[in-house]
Order: sequence, then structure tokens, then C-alpha cells
Amino acid sequence: MENTVKQIVEKYNSNRNRLMDMLIDIQEGEGYISRDAIATLSQLLDMSQADVEQTLSFYHFFSTKPRGKYAVYLNNSPVAYMFGREAIKEAFEKSAGVRFGEVSSDGKIGLFDTACIGMNDQEPAAIINNMVFTRLTPYRVRELVKMMKEDKPIEELRKESFGDGKNYLPSLRSMVSSNIRRKGMILSDDYHFGTVLREKLPTLSPEGVIGEIKHSAIRGRGGAGFPTGLKWEFCRRAKGDKHYVVCNADEGEPGTFKDRVILTEKPELVFEGMALAGYAIGGEEGILYIRYEYRYMKDYLEEVLHKMRKEGLLGTNISGIEGFNFDIRIQFGAGAYVCGEESALLESLEGKRGEPRDKPPFPVEKGYLGYPTIINNVETFATAVRIVQNGGEWFTQFGTDDSTGTKILSISGDCMFPGVYEVNWGFNVEDMLDMVGAYDVQAVQVGGPSGTLIGPDEFHRTLGYSDLSTGGSMIIFGQQRNLLRDVVVNFMEFFIDESCGSCSTCRNMTQVMNNKLKKILAGKGVPNDLKDLQEWGRVLNASRCGLGQTAANPIISSLKNFRHLYETLLQKDKDFDEGFDLEKSVQASCSYVGRVPVFNHH
Repeated sequence: MENTVKQIVEKYNSNRNRLMDMLIDIQEGEGYISRDAIATLSQLLDMSQADVEQTLSFYHFFSTKPRGKYAVYLNNSPVAYMFGREAIKEAFEKSAGVRFGEVSSDGKIGLFDTACIGMNDQEPAAIINNMVFTRLTPYRVRELVKMMKEDKPIEELRKESFGDGKNYLPSLRSMVSSNIRRKGMILSDDYHFGTVLREKLPTLSPEGVIGEIKHSAIRGRGGAGFPTGLKWEFCRRAKGDKHYVVCNADEGEPGTFKDRVILTEKPELVFEGMALAGYAIGGEEGILYIRYEYRYMKDYLEEVLHKMRKEGLLGTNISGIEGFNFDIRIQFGAGAYVCGEESALLESLEGKRGEPRDKPPFPVEKGYLGYPTIINNVETFATAVRIVQNGGEWFTQFGTDDSTGTKILSISGDCMFPGVYEVNWGFNVEDMLDMVGAYDVQAVQVGGPSGTLIGPDEFHRTLGYSDLSTGGSMIIFGQQRNLLRDVVVNFMEFFIDESCGSCSTCRNMTQVMNNKLKKILAGKGVPNDLKDLQEWGRVLNASRCGLGQTAANPIISSLKNFRHLYETLLQKDKDFDEGFDLEKSVQASCSYVGRVPVFNHH
């Protein structure tokens, strides 16, 4: 173990900032991160063991205990349950002879729950040793477990039938489907890779590039919607010996999978956009921060980068432009939704817990390693290439005045054709439902759990920054779904699990609100409980980052638009729950401390 860890540390030049890479290599090589490995790491990096442990303990996919020769992570998002997740879970437990959260006695099979893995359009889905298995059935599960018990290589567990698009390529060999249903400027096949870097950039100054991006009025496609041109301009002007370009591919919002599709089908476009941004801001290094759930794409993406270097599109003096030196490396996360927040992502990039930073300063001033940094998402970088190719004015012809261009949507749930759709901003929800074949719709979750749950009376609304803003996730729920029990509770528990715990508001109020919701679902709620939920939701606005500030949205938006679902569950004409059982409520705490409660019933 000591020699293995030493080799891994040397691989990353003993750089503490690459601690995430080191932990990932140890985890994948040994199946877990042992106490001995932690001790050796801390010694070689001259760090305290506490510093190493505080990083690894933060991320879902790191473990200090063996997870089994075959570690199964089954997605537990609402859409997974809608399409049979419970039957898949039962099949795994029955076949493997072990419950979720445990490892079989022979150490072969570990079963674990995990949040949305970016496969909402092909559920139920699971990750087994970094390989994604989609559209699972109980019969397929029994096949998989049988092969695990026979110690078959992970490649043999995979069926020799691969997903559409580029998923069949030797460096991917993936069962995942891209499911591109509608193409626009980004997903179309009419762009020749490298055209902008080879032909346009030699004719433009960095300021000229930024000018085109500003003229296009493009806003960030990750959800916040900050003007991209301004961000690049601020970063270029910021003082610093180095400037960095970071691509945020940590699309952890349940129901979102468009970035996975773009990186599968158009990775060159994304990397070209990052190089374009590097030229604009004067940066020499780009980092693709990608969620660990997409680890299966590593070899493929590295192959694309290698090809770009060979063709002179990455490296030194790109396209013959003297001094234009830029390269890209890939950094994987390890399972933490909060790292989608840009400052938490930077902390993770530096090998630390993904806890959001206080702002200001903003990343464009002090970002990665304290240097000026731009952070944009996958779709934004891909779009920037088409803007520079055709001009900012051309781009403004698409979309609306305040929401220019196209938007790529991840659509899933109760519809005939789930998948990825590229539409112009200004597309309304009703047209979207008709497009995907969704009928008898009860609700649509716009923008994932942190967004808004809307009903039929709002289906006339349009997608755009002045109306329904979305990072891309659209989940459709038919009339047969129990919105409160199967959706809102699931989303609240997602936020509880994913909170970094830094803010007391986010750490505590999410749990308090969820408990109140469960009380209502149990038939013990009273009218004042609805007032409590609304007031407590406002408390969460004091949280440091977007996760905490939107963590109450599943309850608040459903309470606003589906209040009748709550009201039908309440005890009428009561100010408090008369069925409260004091003895039962303190039973768990008394048992924990070994105390026998004594009550005077008279």
C-alpha cells in the first residue's frame, strides 16, 4: 500500500492541489481508502491526516471501508422510481443476498443508493465499477448478479449492444444513449471541428473575441444567467500572473443530462470553446471539472484532447498565433452536488471540501489558486464557438430580446420521447409537452429540484430569463403521480443529503421542513403547518450559496401551485395535532442514552 500511494503521489508531482486525483486513484485501485493510505498520503504531502480525511469524507464515492469487488450504485431520483426502481432494488437485494448500504459477506457485491446519475431518459439506471447500466429490469439484474458471483470481468457484464451516436466508439463502448431528438446550432452536424481556431482566431484580437460574445448577449447556460461577455471581459482585465478557464461539467441537478450528451457527441466543440476563452482572457490552462458519475467517459475525452494536441489545436502557438499557448486537463469530482456552485467547484479543484466561498471576491478576480478564473458550463463554451464563427449579430436572431440563442433541454418523465432537445429561447411549456408526446400532464418540474413545479394553468409560460429560467432540466409528471409523497419528499431529502453543512440554515431547516411535510403526509398536519413551511422557506434565503437558497423550493413551489394537495391532508378545525404521543416521541432519545422515561399520567 505504501509503495502504491507513493507512486500515485509522484504521478501528481506531490501537488496537494491534486489530492482529489490521488484519492480517486487509490479508491479505484484498492476499492477503498484505508487508514494506512491516509497516513501515507498525509506524510508524503506534509499534511495532517485530518486535512486528508476532511476532503475524502465530503464526497459520496470515497470510502474508508471496502465497497465490494463490484460496487453497485442505484439511482434513487423520482424518475427512477416512476419507471420501476423499487422492483430493481428488490431484485438486487434478493439476488445478492444483501441489503442496500451493505456489502456481501464474501466481499464481492456492495449495494448503495446514489442521487441522480444523469440518466433520467433511460431509467432505472445504475453504476457498477464506473460502468453505467441503463433501462434495468429485474431479469437483467439477476443476470448481472449471477455474473458477479462468478467473478466475471466488468466488461463481460456489459451487453454487446451500445447506445446511439458515438457511444459505440472503442474508447466509450457505452450502453448509454444520447437520445438527441431535436438539433439546433450546437447539436447540428454542419460545423467542421477546428474552423474557428484555425480560420477565425488569426483575424481577431482577444478584445475582438470578447466583443462578439458581448454583442451576442449570450448569458451563461448553467442557470444563473450571468452575461458571458462581461464575465470574460472582467477576467481579462483582472490582475494576475495567470488566468484560468474552467468548464463546469458537474451537472448534478436531478433531471439534467444535456452536458453528458454534448460531451459525448460534441466534445471537440466544448474544448475548442475553452481554448477560445483562453485566448480571450489570456489564459494558458483550462480544466474540465466533470462529475464522477461520468467517469466512464474518461478515456474517450482524453483521446479527443490528444487528437487536438496532434492537430495543433492545443499546445503552443495554436494556429500559428505567437504566444497563444493553451492546454486542457480533466478533473473528476467524487459525488457532491454542491460542487456545481462555482466557488465550491474551485475548492474541490484545489483538493479540498466542496464548501462554497464567501463572495466577493468573485472567481474572475480570485478564482483557482487565487488567480483570475472564468467558469462557464459545457453548453456555454460550445455556444461561444458558433458565435465567433458567425458573429454576435447572427446569434441575436435566435431566441428573444433578453434570452438570445438556443437552449438545450433535458426532458424526462411521463412522455413518449424523453431525451435532449435544442430549442430557441421563448419556446413555451405547452409546445414542449406536445413535442415530446406528453399527455394528461399534472405538473412539470422546470429547472430541477432547485427550480419550479408548475401546473397546467402555467403551461402557457415561456422558457427564458424573464419568465421560466432553467438550466435545462424538465421533468414531466402525469396525473397518476403522487407529487408530494413521490416527488417533493424525494427532492427535499436530496437537498438534505447534498448540503455541505456549512450554513446552519441549510443544515437544519431543510430537515425541519421535511419533517413537517412528512407530518402532513401522515394526516397529522394542521393549517398553521402551511404557514410554518412558508416562513421557514424564507429563512433559507440567508444561506451562503444557491443550494441553500433554493433548497426549500420543492415545498414552496408545490405549496404555491398545488396547495390543494396539502389542504386535503390537513386535520380540519384544529390548531394543533391532538394525537401527539409524548412517550413515543422521546423513545429513541431515551433508548440512545439508556434512560427510562417516567410519565405522570394523572
